[in-house]
Amino acid sequence: MPEKCAIRELNPEPSIALISSEWGKAAVFAFGQPRKEAEGQVSNFQQSLQYLYGLQKLGIKFGLNCTENLLARVGNPHRKVRFIHIAGTNGKGSTAAILSRILCQHGVRVGLYTSPHLVRFTERFRFNDEEVTAERILQVFEKIRATLDESNPPTFFEMVTAMAFLYFAEEEADFVIAETGLGGRLDATNVIVPEVCVITNIGFDHQDFLGSTLSSIAREKAGIIKKGIPVVTGVLQPLAQSVLKTVCMNKDAPLYRFKSDFSVRRNSKGFFHYRGLNLQLPSLTLNLRGPHQVSNAALALAAMEVLEQKGLITLWPKLIERAMSEVKWPARLEVLQTNPLIVLDGAHNPQGAESLREALKESFTYKKLHLVMGIMADKDILGILRRLLPMAETAIFTRPLYARAANPDDIRRMARPYIQKYYVIPDPASAIQEAKNLAGPDDLICITGSLYFAGEVKQIFGEPSL
Repeated sequence: MPEKCAIRELNPEPSIALISSEWGKAAVFAFGQPRKEAEGQVSNFQQSLQYLYGLQKLGIKFGLNCTENLLARVGNPHRKVRFIHIAGTNGKGSTAAILSRILCQHGVRVGLYTSPHLVRFTERFRFNDEEVTAERILQVFEKIRATLDESNPPTFFEMVTAMAFLYFAEEEADFVIAETGLGGRLDATNVIVPEVCVITNIGFDHQDFLGSTLSSIAREKAGIIKKGIPVVTGVLQPLAQSVLKTVCMNKDAPLYRFKSDFSVRRNSKGFFHYRGLNLQLPSLTLNLRGPHQVSNAALALAAMEVLEQKGLITLWPKLIERAMSEVKWPARLEVLQTNPLIVLDGAHNPQGAESLREALKESFTYKKLHLVMGIMADKDILGILRRLLPMAETAIFTRPLYARAANPDDIRRMARPYIQKYYVIPDPASAIQEAKNLAGPDDLICITGSLYFAGEVKQIFGEPSL
């Protein structure tokens, strides 16, 4: 059949304003008036965000000295709380969210620091599974900014990491779950000495920073491993596992491997059985879709068992069961709408696209699949396309409002070998509307390609920005 391609240049009404779109997440604000009782506070918060995003012009600066100096000026708050440190190519956020929910159910005061955010900057900081208020984050920002040498400012991520650690120390968290931003060895979060390290998996992403081989990427992720600190990992590739084993052996760090030291088994009824280091948990249900999320749950459970072995917590199966059934994490196979079914997923590399492909096959029932894709230009676009396009009836390529977004015309040219019906609609809202026009009542629309794009999509579907 001949290829079918429609290119539609549209001039939509702007619905969002961008403050910055350099490397990382742009600051996005919906037009509209803030709540009357908080106008001044919102204005101060927006000014602070403008300052923070201005730091993005410094780009990525690997190294720990600046973060250590920032924290030293405010009393080294990272030395006052216990940490769980998470690195990996994919699954960090989901694993962190599962850990947070388990700890919350056990009555523990828990902080959660993740990146990037989708819509609101405050999404990066959660305490007891509640998003921190703008007012509270503004307070810690001002404390740290008052100590800065403006002639030698920190990077965006260094500053935000220091803010997170100060906030959680002030809230007297029992545990803080910290997700690396990029890599591990020289990531700003790596100033901590955690109770357990989790390395979810290793794949090809950010090769320009982490290296072009699996072993070089594995070495960077393994940089979070500390002397004597247990490590839980979902890494399965023999080469990458070998790197982790060597680092753990050199640092006398116990290593617990998925499918060797702990495992999960799913059944046809949607339940899964966890066989752990000591714990056996049958018939668990997870409130996150996709078989890959069950693997993430196994990592979280193994990490919790390590904490129990260290005498830091007592685990109760009923509380774990409840936590698994309650956990939420946005933009990971998140259902935005039904009739037609619309699912949002932030898959942004080939490994994530592979997990999405398997989840679409196993976790949903539909007649035809329609994709809406917005991808960043510095990603392996072809690797994403060849995993997802062959299963779709149609694909619509669009362009998120970010400087790093790929030109949808370039995506269209790469897509030709994998799909026959595809469209270019640069405006994301119009692209989604066209997918709705194309989809029948029994079809599924999947919006994917980037977490940054996912944040824009959530705003289109009504997610508040403040």
